[in-house]
Amino acid sequence: MLLVILDPDACYRAARSRDARFDGRFFTGVLTTGIYCRPVCPARTPKRENVRFFACAAAAEEAGFRACRRCRPETAPGTPPWLGTSATVSRALRLIDDGALERTDLEGLAARLGLGGRHLRRLFEDRLGASPLAVEISRRLRQARTLLDTSGLSIADVALASGFGSVRQFNDSVKRTFGATPTALRRAGRRPLDGGSAGLSVRLAYRPPFEWRCLLDFLARRAIPGVEAVDGSSYRRTFRSNAGPAVLEVRPAASGHALTLTVPREAAQDLKLLVRQARRLFDLDADPLAIAAALGESPRLAGSLSARPGLRIAGSWDPFESFVRALLGQQVSVQAATTLCGRLVTRHGEASGLGPGLERLFPRPERLAAAELTSIGLPGARAASLRGVARVAAIDPRLFEPGASLDELVARLVALPGVGPWTAHYLAMRVYGEPDAFPSGDLGLRRAAGGVSGRQLDALAEPWRPWRAYAAMHLWTQAMEAAHDVRTDDALDTGGPAARGAGGGRPARGRLRRAERRAARAARPLAPRRAVSRR
Repeated sequence: MLLVILDPDACYRAARSRDARFDGRFFTGVLTTGIYCRPVCPARTPKRENVRFFACAAAAEEAGFRACRRCRPETAPGTPPWLGTSATVSRALRLIDDGALERTDLEGLAARLGLGGRHLRRLFEDRLGASPLAVEISRRLRQARTLLDTSGLSIADVALASGFGSVRQFNDSVKRTFGATPTALRRAGRRPLDGGSAGLSVRLAYRPPFEWRCLLDFLARRAIPGVEAVDGSSYRRTFRSNAGPAVLEVRPAASGHALTLTVPREAAQDLKLLVRQARRLFDLDADPLAIAAALGESPRLAGSLSARPGLRIAGSWDPFESFVRALLGQQVSVQAATTLCGRLVTRHGEASGLGPGLERLFPRPERLAAAELTSIGLPGARAASLRGVARVAAIDPRLFEPGASLDELVARLVALPGVGPWTAHYLAMRVYGEPDAFPSGDLGLRRAAGGVSGRQLDALAEPWRPWRAYAAMHLWTQAMEAAHDVRTDDALDTGGPAARGAGGGRPARGRLRRAERRAARAARPLAPRRAVSRR
């Protein structure tokens, strides 16, 4: 089915010019060969009358086309969030990418989005030209091809790790999609991207432009001591694999529009999840063309869009970790929050045994739910809020699932202890991938927008929908580059009733002074406790 949301002539021009900015935005099915390709395929461009265009790989596969072995469609950036046509489809795609259809059926997925299964199927057919199940199978096949290329797992283990119920089903799906058996693909495929004797490397494609330096700087300012490290042009962190504590690294690929993720060989079985988390952390499935087109009309953002094309949202590696980091960042500076987070990890995180610099693992929710937290410099109320969120996270795995809408998600989050509107929007933006989340109560955003109030900033940001989160990243980055010590994460709410009722207006001068004093105290090293005489 030719999708009406695609302009065939524009798609053909992009394919003929091999424009990498359109990579993953559509796929070209060639009628004379039965093959479908990426817009960047090096093969000779077919005649216009011999091609059809599809919004996603799953639609091309459902139409009977096989994946090209030259351009490797399974290595293209993920299907972009089609927010201009359906926010529901976008949220469904995020849930599918997080493995929702491995845990429930179509009706269960639809129920989580607040609609029926038939309506969800119709939305997918209208917007993507493929059913949710076809999108899920295509996702599993992409993961399987990555594992075949980069890991030493057996075919049976690859099938299981990719979510297929049986090896036979896996073999049939691979042969139908790629025109060869898994064994033949592994034998005849390109040389795996090998990170050397100690690791496996995987290319993570994105659509250019991509403002890597700004994103890395943003993460560097918030890197958790002992857990994360940003050095030069790379990001490194500890994580828990099935084989034990390990370290991964992400850096720009030597060529092409991609990052390279390197993990230990022992973590091969975790590769599917690690790729998904890395893509989310660096926002690699964003559509910079659509974002720039929507935000470029704003005089306040046009300069930043020109200076920083392809700026992404710094996402979340681990949702619970980001929850904790956001709570620690309420009403203190970025530096103070990072100091607090380092203390938390030192006292309550597990030792990784991986050497200095990356010697800790972030604490599990179960650990923090019962931890004594005031000793790291947290006020009693903040410590109680953090323990409360940890208890919820420990018993409710659905806490980190997207909502049926941004408003529903924010309402669900502010019901948690210590979470107010600022924190809820900040988490919606970074943890849940909501591109329209906008923490308008943030002091850094208000300063970057000219010292306006929260209500004024909300009104100013209305034309930026549905990409307000990207507008926030531009404002934060402008502020960060203008003054290295600007407080871009400074929350103006603590989750309490008074803060929620404040409406995001300008805080009293005394409140700001108190917040500054708290930030300074939190950033100071803790002095050893002096012994008290009992005489």
